[in-house]
Amino acid sequence: MNTLEIAVIPGDGIGKEVVPASLKVLDAVAEVHGGLKFKYSEFPWSCDYYLEHGKMMPEDGLNSLKGFNALFLGAVGNPQLVPDHVSLWGLLIKIRREFEQSINIRPAKFFKGLTSPLVNPNDFDLIVVRENSEGEYSEVGGRIHQGEDEIAIQNAVFTRKGTERAMRYAFELAKKRKRHVTSATKSNGIVHSMPFWDEVFNEVKTEYPNIDTSSYHIDALAAFFVTRPQIFDVIVASNLFGDILTDIGGAIMGSIGIAPAANININGKYPSMFEPVHGSAPDIYGKGIANPIGQIWTAKMMLDHFGEYELGQKVLDVVQEVTYSGIKTPDIGGKSSTTDVVNAVCSKIKEF
Repeated sequence: MNTLEIAVIPGDGIGKEVVPASLKVLDAVAEVHGGLKFKYSEFPWSCDYYLEHGKMMPEDGLNSLKGFNALFLGAVGNPQLVPDHVSLWGLLIKIRREFEQSINIRPAKFFKGLTSPLVNPNDFDLIVVRENSEGEYSEVGGRIHQGEDEIAIQNAVFTRKGTERAMRYAFELAKKRKRHVTSATKSNGIVHSMPFWDEVFNEVKTEYPNIDTSSYHIDALAAFFVTRPQIFDVIVASNLFGDILTDIGGAIMGSIGIAPAANININGKYPSMFEPVHGSAPDIYGKGIANPIGQIWTAKMMLDHFGEYELGQKVLDVVQEVTYSGIKTPDIGGKSSTTDVVNAVCSKIKEF
């Protein structure tokens, strides 16, 4: 019996609803598999925790997480009570940075049962590899002076190590897919970091002669995500560019609420973390209508991370079948509850 220990952080808002719902799906998978078992440990770190303790997690919080096989996160944020920069940097980004989760991967595909806003989606199936530890989201910078002389400086930081790491991950991923990597750049406008990015990409691609490549400026690439997403396979992008592109990816699927993400530690020192892209949606929390697809798809990515690719694919296939049958939450045009969706998914999984 392979027992995987998962640290569960439901977080805020609908995270408290979709996370336990998705754990039921994982348990259904384990029941069918027979040789797989999940052991969960829940941590209450959230904005509610912050209001009580003055911090998003305890001082030794990261030490508490180190020994787990993976972290399963719901949603973080309640801006009416805690500023976003406090909640995100105190929990989500803190874990990403200190656990060296240097790669963020987010898929987007034509999703059976959803209505894409695109007239002709052409069955697109792409995945964005986002550099997750530096780039435009560095902490280097500051503010000086006041009034009309006030200055804000934000420095982007691109290291060769971090850039090569993201690019090699993208090329290795492309080997298992359609063997094409696209680089997101803006070297015609950002005159230091992006030419550097292009140079590193051109060097790394020589190590993968059997992988086709292309490079687009981010403004054109964003447009192509809308006009011809089917031409893409794996896209490698900086922290900011990857963040923006993946929101477009969710939008062209029909809802950002179904988009998943994985924060990958590739050196094995710390666990990786899996989370949906959607926010905490405090406006619908407690109504029982939160869409669990993003969290379930995130669980699928966690199964992939553990090498259970066949099980992961079956989970995604089942979710699409259930959605196509009309069992879906109001945000994507249905009338079903969170529980309805999860029960239907679990029932079909048990038919494997």
